[in-house]
Amino acid sequence: MKERAATTGTADRAATARPTIAILDYGSQYTQLIARRVRESRVYCEIFPHDVTPDELRERNVVGVILSGGPSSVYEPNAPSVDRRVVDGRLPVLGICYGMHLMAQVLGGEVAPEGTREYGPAMVEIGDHGGLFEGLAPSERAWMSHGDTVRRLPAGFHGIARTERVPVAAMTDGRARFGVQFHPEVMHTPRGAEVLRNFLYRVCGATGDWTPAAFVEEAIAELRREIGERHAICALSGGVDSAVAAALVARAIGDRLTCVFIDTGLLRENEAEQVVATFGPRLRLVAVDAADRFLVRLAGVNDPEQKRSVIGEEFVRCFEEEAAARLPAATIAGQKPVLVQGTIYPDVIESRSRESKTSARIKTHHNVGGLPEVMALDVVEPLRRLFKDEVRRVGAELGIPEDILWRHPSPGPGLAVRVVGEIDREKLDILRRADAIYLEELRAADWYRKVAQAFAVLTSVRSVGVQGDFRTYGYLVALRAVTTEDFMTADWARLPYDLLERISSRIVNEVPSVNRVVYDVSSKPPATIEWE
Repeated sequence: MKERAATTGTADRAATARPTIAILDYGSQYTQLIARRVRESRVYCEIFPHDVTPDELRERNVVGVILSGGPSSVYEPNAPSVDRRVVDGRLPVLGICYGMHLMAQVLGGEVAPEGTREYGPAMVEIGDHGGLFEGLAPSERAWMSHGDTVRRLPAGFHGIARTERVPVAAMTDGRARFGVQFHPEVMHTPRGAEVLRNFLYRVCGATGDWTPAAFVEEAIAELRREIGERHAICALSGGVDSAVAAALVARAIGDRLTCVFIDTGLLRENEAEQVVATFGPRLRLVAVDAADRFLVRLAGVNDPEQKRSVIGEEFVRCFEEEAAARLPAATIAGQKPVLVQGTIYPDVIESRSRESKTSARIKTHHNVGGLPEVMALDVVEPLRRLFKDEVRRVGAELGIPEDILWRHPSPGPGLAVRVVGEIDREKLDILRRADAIYLEELRAADWYRKVAQAFAVLTSVRSVGVQGDFRTYGYLVALRAVTTEDFMTADWARLPYDLLERISSRIVNEVPSVNRVVYDVSSKPPATIEWE
């Protein structure tokens, strides 16, 4: 039996020729935010497991290392560590919180409990403005989140900043190794971005050439190498991710790309018709109505992880069939056709792929961890290393229309994870209408572009109500709207009360079987954006 080939990302190999900042992940909730901040400085970076070897970093052309924070204490048994050669001075290093403690301990210093945790803002008094703190004021506000402190510095290091509680809030060897007790990546450290830029540009020698145009050029070249003379089939959903992935691959291999739109029966209202009308004239598009087979497979399935797994498997089987029917029989002997997917970096991170050995899986994405073990297609994911905002910028570089680029994302499993519990056609129809009303009102109130994502959820809760003179026992619909830059963290959108009132009134009056509407005011974390 052949095992499924490992999914590949064009940015992975393209990065081997591009100077890269390596972020070693120690399980911090902010690890991905560090990556975002580095990318915002137009410097390419990747997140690596903490036990990556120096040889692996060398192969990826790493020019600097950032050690993330983390929930552990370095003196605990089995606490995640680092290969000493990574921090011995051969490469520039910036340790953040746990990363600073780890560097200190590995190099011969001492880290000890502080007694009480320090969580929140603090004023950092800077004693040395060279290198990391170039251009900053003598005193800067910063965000602390720690319970340990560096009690004794490693040989050759000295302190360059302090706070009222912490005598060593930052340290350096005077050359290219630095550690900071605070978190420069969070917005609560107002000038943290400047600290990171100083490390990237002044210490690591980055040039700031990570741009959408550069990514497009590299991705196209890598796609041509990876796909070769084979034909490809693209999973087009109508969302921004798959649209950008399709445009990239089409530019790389031309008419050897066939885009296939699978109507799973789990789409939003009129979405199938809109996708065909929008993309039909732009791409070589085949529409497949597979609603019946998906709903049959999902009958009786309640668990969200099982839903994702079922959908992932059926999704790929559909593509295998389409590949066999649509792709030329003269495919190069011994090589599988290629399946292109619009997987992006947050999908990979949340599915706990190889990028992190210390972060727990949050959920499986059907186009990442939900793929079956045996496939007749090789998978290519050209956007695998991009955050959502980067995908949109690349899409603009490729000339994709704005209405496509700013369409709110929908999860790969579609409405299957927005109907809580078991799915049937009636529940899907109820949810489609409620969701459509919600989005219509957001657009009418000029709120659609102000939020990053908005959708309705049909819960499994039913409640008693009164409509007219009759008792009702209807479904509860939950509304969700979030603001976010990267979809790794998110806050609930503060929609106006009068807008929520209009939406609720329309839903309970226009959607049969719904008699109650609630608004979700949970942030991510602790909640995820989707309910399942």
